[in-house]
Amino acid sequence: MAKPLNFYLDPAGKKTNASVKKVVAVLSGKGGVGKSTTAALLASGLRRKGLQVGVLDADVTGASIPKLFGVSGAVFQDEQGKIIPPESAGGIKIISINLLLQSEDDAVIWRGPLVTKIIKQFWEDVKWGDLDVLIIDMPPGTSDAAITVMQSLPLNGLVVVTTPQDLADMVVRKAANMALQLKTPIVGIVENMSYAICPHCGEHLEIFGPGHGEQLARKYNTQLLGRVGIDPELSRLCDAGQVETYASQDVTPIVEKLHHWVES
Repeated sequence: MAKPLNFYLDPAGKKTNASVKKVVAVLSGKGGVGKSTTAALLASGLRRKGLQVGVLDADVTGASIPKLFGVSGAVFQDEQGKIIPPESAGGIKIISINLLLQSEDDAVIWRGPLVTKIIKQFWEDVKWGDLDVLIIDMPPGTSDAAITVMQSLPLNGLVVVTTPQDLADMVVRKAANMALQLKTPIVGIVENMSYAICPHCGEHLEIFGPGHGEQLARKYNTQLLGRVGIDPELSRLCDAGQVETYASQDVTPIVEKLHHWVES
């Protein structure tokens, strides 16, 4: 017979799942910077390292994690009523509001209290089992949902995703400042869409201008985990639900640094 998950309160009073070793949230100040894709790539890379990995899609009104991993179908409960998260082709456990809707196209038109409630349920009522790391795809910005994750879930750290544009950098600083105010450590910065490669000459083109990832990392006393370029192959694999099969020279060192943090 399946056993229910065991929870305890950490010193901050947050309900903690004793079988999940590390919880890291992937955060951005705004949508459209590749936060969910980054979360999926980090989860996939850590899984290839042999870790037991789960992904909690807390971006309730803009859920995309199941699509990236090609996960669909019914979600079941065990004898104790715990939700059994479906697994990706590579063995990553996933929970998302999109897996509970009749259609992935259904709009989630919920007010803040209901959104925060489902996020808490995804942590407390899902049978995650023994995980080395749970990656949370955060909602963008500094709204109720983001605050719920950072105040109610026992986060060990944050990965902040930005892009080279000054506007994105400014908004990301708001999110990073929220992390500081809520005393959540920042593991590092990922600068996404940092460049594109000319298909004819191979030149690296900074189509959004020079990046600010290093300056951002220094400002918040953390590390630049790495820069990721624009790659049409990644877009194709994400659309096909095969993000786990993607690997690149940009992503590998980022995963290495996060893997070192998870194991520390």
